[in-house]
Amino acid sequence: MALPVDITFDAVDVDFDGHFQLHDINWSIQFGEHWLIAGANGSGKSALAAVLAGAGDLSGGTLTGLPGKVALVSYEAQAELIADELKKDDADILDVISEGTPVAEIIQRDTSDPDLANQLIVQFGLTPLLSRAFRKLSTGETRKVMLVRALASEPDLLVLDEPFDGLDVNTHPMLLEHLTRIIKTTPTVLVLNRIDERPEYITHIAWVEHGRIEQQVNCADPKAVAELNQLLHLTHTSISLPDPDPIDRLPALDPSKPLVDIRNASVKYADNVVFDNVNWRIERGEHWQLTGPNGSGKTCLLSLITGDHPQCYVNDINVFGFQRGNGETIWQIKQFIGYVSTQLQWEYRVSTNLKNVVLSGFHDSIGVYTHSSDAQKAIADQWLEILGMGHRANESFNQLSHGDKRLLLIARAMVKHPPLLILDEPCLGLDDMNRRLVLALIEKICASGKTTVLYVNHHAEDKVAGIDQYKNL
Repeated sequence: MALPVDITFDAVDVDFDGHFQLHDINWSIQFGEHWLIAGANGSGKSALAAVLAGAGDLSGGTLTGLPGKVALVSYEAQAELIADELKKDDADILDVISEGTPVAEIIQRDTSDPDLANQLIVQFGLTPLLSRAFRKLSTGETRKVMLVRALASEPDLLVLDEPFDGLDVNTHPMLLEHLTRIIKTTPTVLVLNRIDERPEYITHIAWVEHGRIEQQVNCADPKAVAELNQLLHLTHTSISLPDPDPIDRLPALDPSKPLVDIRNASVKYADNVVFDNVNWRIERGEHWQLTGPNGSGKTCLLSLITGDHPQCYVNDINVFGFQRGNGETIWQIKQFIGYVSTQLQWEYRVSTNLKNVVLSGFHDSIGVYTHSSDAQKAIADQWLEILGMGHRANESFNQLSHGDKRLLLIARAMVKHPPLLILDEPCLGLDDMNRRLVLALIEKICASGKTTVLYVNHHAEDKVAGIDQYKNL
């Protein structure tokens, strides 16, 4: 059972390796209170949550009352765990290929209550995955594993940064029910971009801007909550998309052929069948939403289209007129695709600035290694202005918040107006204002008539006008 908590920040300054600072934090969390931290992407809300778990260097003020056992689930913690697993692949001195750490071991590392862990494993549908390598899971599955590990550790303080993002419609209420059940014994702090997802048990809201807590709201005060909601009201009806590169044109596609034609596709790993006998024909000008529970194979299916999955060559797949496995290169395929996914965000680890990230979309690369034209540089500047990052063009991509990184990668995918735009849960980690911006951009692209959109999304409220075709796995 968790211990009583009374945490006090008194004029606290925190530095994160010189790349970000929290300033003059005055805040207290008392037992019985459950806080929501909110704010725009890059405001410092995730940094503030991470301080509760011991992150950052205290450079001013006093911080007292941090409990000994804090469980943190966040995109940053998830990315670090994935990166640690990927490092095992880079160990050239090994004589065997690392299979990675199995899910069961990841969960057991911090488990205080094995019975609770087993119960949660069953509830979250993780039993078939226990022997599988953690890094081979889907985004939603990895998030489930981290949530189960945190909950089964029975912490004194539970800190969940975007806990509902990436979860399918069945898991979301299951997690909320469990959190509601433990609030009497375990103080919780949530970081949410979607204020409308605030659980009823949340008692207070801390609004963060520029590394400071600008407002603290008691949820028992409806007027104060209404005033805070006004901060999120933003429309983007006047947005216009930057033009494509006028010189670097893509090769013409045969208008009589579908963009994608998948026939009886199957993906299997030994005894594990991800999906079987999937058929999907995507015509030019159609816009599709791909749905299905976590682990159903949505990202896997998309990777068959992009050519990033090795089993694309043993299936009957025709993409942009190329029959997969008949000698085409992956770059012949990728030139026609813009792509955003959590996996790409994990892999985009080069040290480069924001402008180069957008420019890399013209070259289908991670980083920029070839010359970009003046026209391409001007288009990249236009995209940065749309995102509100024009003044930050030379900042380091690696030092951005998770949400700001996602915004940049969305611009990277859209920059060349590709015939096919694949958006695998593009709004994960975005604050409400930027989520609306991205949805408005997707609607503009759908309406342009030049790009076909494939859209994966778990949130019903993120419906995009113009997407009227549905594929369920």
